[in-house]
Amino acid sequence: MTSTLADTGLDPRSLLDVAYNQAQTGLSEGGIPIGAALFAADGTVLGQGRNRRVQHDDPSVHGETDAFRAAGRQRDYSSTIMVTTLAPCWYCSGLIRQFGIGSVVIGETTNFSGGQDWLRELGVQVTVVDDDRCIAMMSGFIENHVHLWNEDIGVADVESDPAEEIA
Repeated sequence: MTSTLADTGLDPRSLLDVAYNQAQTGLSEGGIPIGAALFAADGTVLGQGRNRRVQHDDPSVHGETDAFRAAGRQRDYSSTIMVTTLAPCWYCSGLIRQFGIGSVVIGETTNFSGGQDWLRELGVQVTVVDDDRCIAMMSGFIENHVHLWNEDIGVADVESDPAEEIA
C-alpha cells in the first residue's frame, strides 16, 4: 500500500535537515552541494548520501543515487520518502519512478526545477519546501562554479575546463 508524506505526520523540514547536512559535507569535500536521504514511512533513515561526482570522478553518483545505494535493498519502496536539497534531475527522477518511491521532499527548485512535474504526473507526492539554506548554498555554488554545474546537469559548456577544481 502506498502512503504519502501527509499520511506519516512527519515534518518535511526535519527530514530535509538530514539531506542538508549531507550537502554541506559534500561542499566541504570539494563536491557539488546536493544531499539526499531515503526515509521509511516511520521516519527511520534508510540511507543518506550526497553528490560525489567530483570526489569519485563518477558522473553517476548523484545525491539521490548515493542515498538509494546506502539504503540497500528494500522489498517495497512505495511508502518511502526521498528527500533531496535540490529538485531531482531526470536521472534521479527516473530512479524514483523505476522503484516506485511514493513521496519526494525537495529543498528548493529556484536554481533547478528538474523532473518534479513529471513525477507529479506519475502520481508521486512531491513537496517543495523552498528552504532558504538550500537556495543560498546552491546559488553560491553555481555562481562560483558555473562550468561544473553545467556539467552536472548535462548542459554543453564549450568553455568548460575539464580540470576545474573546487578550492
